[in-house]
Amino acid sequence: MASQIPTLDITRFTAPSTAADRDAFVAELGAAYREWGFAGIRNHGIPQADIDAAYDVFKRFYALPEETKKKYHVPGGGGARGYTPFGVETAKGAKHFDLKEFWHIGREIADDSKYREVMPPNLWPEEVEGFHEHGYGLYQALDRLGSQVLAALALHIGLPEDYFADKTDSGNSILRPIHYPPITADDIPNVRAGAHEDINLITLLVGASAAGLEVLSKKGEWVPFTSDADTIVVNIGDMLQRLTNHVYPSTTHRVTNPPGEQARQPRYSVPFFLHPNPDFLIDVLPSTVTADNPSRYPEPITAQGYLEERLREIKLK
Repeated sequence: MASQIPTLDITRFTAPSTAADRDAFVAELGAAYREWGFAGIRNHGIPQADIDAAYDVFKRFYALPEETKKKYHVPGGGGARGYTPFGVETAKGAKHFDLKEFWHIGREIADDSKYREVMPPNLWPEEVEGFHEHGYGLYQALDRLGSQVLAALALHIGLPEDYFADKTDSGNSILRPIHYPPITADDIPNVRAGAHEDINLITLLVGASAAGLEVLSKKGEWVPFTSDADTIVVNIGDMLQRLTNHVYPSTTHRVTNPPGEQARQPRYSVPFFLHPNPDFLIDVLPSTVTADNPSRYPEPITAQGYLEERLREIKLK
C-alpha cells in the first residue's frame, strides 16, 4: 500500500486538551512537511456553508459569457488581480499551457499603504451578486488558518510561535478560484495543471470538487491526494523552502486529467497562496543551517523580487 499523506486535527494546536498533545501536533505536522511538503488540516473552523457560498459565486462568474469575463482581465498586470483567461499560465519548463482560467483576489489595503504600488486594488464582477462578500470572506478565513499553520511550523524549527505574524500581516497573498473546463478531446496534450511547485510560503487548498491532485513523493512516485470534504490541503511553497534551507520541501505536484466521462465534467478548485509582506527579506534561517545542511542560498532576496522573478518563468509577466 502506498504511503499516505497525513491529515491532522488543528484543534490539537489551537485548543489542545494538554500541552503534551499540542507539542505532539507540532512534531507530527513538522514531520509531515519534512517528508511530503503536504498535509491535510481538518477541524479548521471554516463553516462548510461559507465554503459552499464562495464556490457558488465563483461558478456563477465562470458561467458568464467570455466577453463579459474578459472585461476583468488587466493586460500587463501579470494576473495580479481580476481575471486570467484560458490558455495563459504555463508551468515552468512545460511545453503546453494549463487547461484553466482563474481569478485573483488580493489583500484589501489602504490606498496610502507603502505596498500599494505592488499590491493593486481588487476588481469585483458587478454581474455576480455576493462575489465580494463571499470571495473576500473566504480569503480572510484562509489567511487566519494559514497563520495558525505557520505558528506551529515556527515552533517546530525553534522559532517563537509568533515569528511569522508581523511578516505576513500585509502579505501579498492571493485567493485563486480556478475553473478547469470540461475536456472534450481524447488526444489533448495539455494537463489541467502541469507539474509545478508553488511560489509562496504555504498554499491552502479548499474543497477541490474532483480527484486529480497528485503529489510527487521522495521515491519519485505520483501519489493521489483527494482529501475528505472537511479537510483543507496545506502545502509548502518555494519561499518557505528557501527560508528553511529545504528543511520543508516545496514538493512538485500536478492536476491530472481524469479518465473517461469524468474528463467531460468541469473542475473547480480554490487555492489560497499565503505570501510574506513584499519587503520581507527571504534569508536562510540560521536555525536551519547545519553541518549536514549548509546554507544553499547565500544571497537573500525580497519576497516581491522573488515573486516577480517567478511570474516571468510561468508566463504571467
